[in-house]
Amino acid sequence: WSLQHHRESEVAAMAYEFEGVQYGKLRDMQEARRARYVQLLEEGLNFTQAAHAVGVSKRTGKVWRNGRTRSNGRNERPLVDWYGGRVKDSTTTVSSRYLSIDERIEIADLSRSGTSVRGIARRLGRSASTVSRELRRNAHPADGGYRPHRADQLAASRRPRPKRRKIRPGTDLYAYVAAGLRRHWSPEQISNRLVREYPDNDHMRACHETIYQAVYVQPRGELRRQVGNALRKGRAVRHSRSDGQSRRPRFREPMVMISERPAQIEDRAVPGHWEGDLICGTSNKSAIGTLVERTTRYTVLLALPDGHDAEHVQRAIITKMGQLPAPLLNSLTWDQGAELALHRDITASLDMQVYFCDPHSPWQRGTNENTNGLLRQYFPKGTDLSAYSQDYLDAVADELNDRPRKTLDWAKPSERIIELLNAMQYAQ
Repeated sequence: WSLQHHRESEVAAMAYEFEGVQYGKLRDMQEARRARYVQLLEEGLNFTQAAHAVGVSKRTGKVWRNGRTRSNGRNERPLVDWYGGRVKDSTTTVSSRYLSIDERIEIADLSRSGTSVRGIARRLGRSASTVSRELRRNAHPADGGYRPHRADQLAASRRPRPKRRKIRPGTDLYAYVAAGLRRHWSPEQISNRLVREYPDNDHMRACHETIYQAVYVQPRGELRRQVGNALRKGRAVRHSRSDGQSRRPRFREPMVMISERPAQIEDRAVPGHWEGDLICGTSNKSAIGTLVERTTRYTVLLALPDGHDAEHVQRAIITKMGQLPAPLLNSLTWDQGAELALHRDITASLDMQVYFCDPHSPWQRGTNENTNGLLRQYFPKGTDLSAYSQDYLDAVADELNDRPRKTLDWAKPSERIIELLNAMQYAQ
């Protein structure tokens, strides 16, 4: 009896257990472990999480995925052909933001010919990082070569990304994000604070975009219902930001941009080209119009006692500039402020083309910006500018135009404008 009991004990000792199941052979247990590893990856776990879940290292998991080349010449095949991908539906329309099969074929051809990554990117009209990442991620594990059709299938299999949501109820990460939003932290603040408070915990990581997705996009919107109002903008839906290329038309009448302005205006050789803007008073409730001639730096001020909307500004410009000789009314350059929405009326009345600067580009009206700085000596910020009459503004403009200017070789703007007028009369 003792001998039989000893043999049974040896058999029991040699049994291998995985997830509560006994296996008589190590090979069977390892096969079950690898199958479980693959299952966890398909459920959305990353490589590290799946490896730890089955009790192996991340390196072992990599060997299971990619195979191994042994020193004795015996190679282990990959557990799964991860590089085969799934078959793509040829009728599926893919966004142009993804590489197409034609682009991948060209990448393969150029790469074999020795073309650099940046050279390939220039040929395709893509960024160099896109090409570099494509060659690195989709290289075949056997020889490191790039096979375009296989790479295309692999990319298609990655695209659906059947991953579990990272920020989901019941997790510590969800609780932390929810608590941060209740304290009116921004998603970016929460994301960076997670790194500081949990430097060694990869499970407590979420970029700010992931947090926004959890609030606005996730099904059922659990986080949105709880803390959606905690976001600073308090929006129920997310608003996209358009870039400068997709701006909506600023005015109903099409603008003529500064890029279309003739080159002769740039060198200030021809007079009669003006730059304009408003200087505003307290809370932008009052304003004064400023016009500066680019060649002579001659300044004209516009009183706007009744408001600085488009109608009043248009009327003031036409009235004041209409007193000048026609040769001095060649063009006017303004920023994209709403006060010049009626620019077509100005062009029609004065026969003076109006050009508009690019958004957020005050240097394109540098002469006018400099003049506005000088005028702040007379009209400090925080004052009510509607109280100044046109006569007073004319007196300020006369004083400014009587000031010697270094850029004019110490001549006065008033002297230069008189010289121009005399030259015009002589030419006639």
